[in-house]
Amino acid sequence: MLPAVRAGAAGYVYKDIDPPALAAAIRAVHAGHVLLHPDVARLLSTGDVQPAGARLTAREREVLTELAHGRSNREISRIFAVSEKTVKSHVSAILSKLGVQDRTQAALHAVRNGMADT
Repeated sequence: MLPAVRAGAAGYVYKDIDPPALAAAIRAVHAGHVLLHPDVARLLSTGDVQPAGARLTAREREVLTELAHGRSNREISRIFAVSEKTVKSHVSAILSKLGVQDRTQAALHAVRNGMADT
């Protein structure tokens, strides 16, 4: 939920919302209002939200840096002396934690957020 808000979503509701409430939410956001489920609003107001990159482990940050430099899983596995399967696991965790769909989006996130400079 929070990756969507971080990406600039103007509205967020849970998928089990009833149809009339969903229609009203869509109309409200279309009219320029911000509509967040109370759980999301509470997280944002209490400051419990960490930047996406802050949740990555040290190794995941290292792998993300290599992704941003255009390295393949095989190349990354050689750099860190681990199996390709281990790298794939790290990449999957990175995608999940950053809330992105693929390694290209993860690399772009790293570049935009200064995580690929090292």
